[in-house]
Amino acid sequence: MIAPDLNVAALATAIAENGYAVVPVLDAPACRALAALWAEEARFRKSIIMQQRAYGRGEYRYFAYPLPNPVAALRTALYPPLAAVANAWRRTLGVEGEFPPTLAAFLAQCHAAGQTRPTPLMLRYGPGDFNCLHQDLYGDMVFPLQAVVLLSEPGRDFEGGEFLLVEQRPRAQSKAEIVPLEMGQAAIFPVHHRPAKGTRGAYRLTVRHGVSRVRSGDRQTLGLIFHDAA
Repeated sequence: MIAPDLNVAALATAIAENGYAVVPVLDAPACRALAALWAEEARFRKSIIMQQRAYGRGEYRYFAYPLPNPVAALRTALYPPLAAVANAWRRTLGVEGEFPPTLAAFLAQCHAAGQTRPTPLMLRYGPGDFNCLHQDLYGDMVFPLQAVVLLSEPGRDFEGGEFLLVEQRPRAQSKAEIVPLEMGQAAIFPVHHRPAKGTRGAYRLTVRHGVSRVRSGDRQTLGLIFHDAA
């Protein structure tokens, strides 16, 4: 694993300007090792075939607790700088309260609220697969940022399968963005909305994410959601 070196100010600026930030978090061997966990069914608590639920095409699997060490370590390392950004968002939007500084403290709040099921997941797409635009909301306790890590190599392992973000702006048409990712990079982006500045002050931009159609090959990603599920 590459130790994530996230500068909070730079991270906040990138998301404010682009709607997302991209940072390297895993080297190639770590990506291959994580992708290989797909075959270890005991690691997972639930599998979803997307076409059976009109979510798209492909499959994703939620990890069971205890999480694999690299997944737990990366989730723990990314949370503190993201919490600093999330707390700044709360202040901008006039929302009371703060997210605690550590993931353990935040998960304790989730579990006290009845959200005890782990949400980190792996997703796998083959030719023709895609993921419809959606939001990962699993209960009343929601951490407003999440990350997706590309475990496959574009151009070698797969073609197509671009990561997509769509922002719904008040009284305006939606804005779509293709997020370029290389193997081992994480896209950090809003779960459901982010603050933006308007002529009358701050307002919320609603955000959804998805994946375009994979044209060939096999595309795997690791999804890191910081709130647990009810």
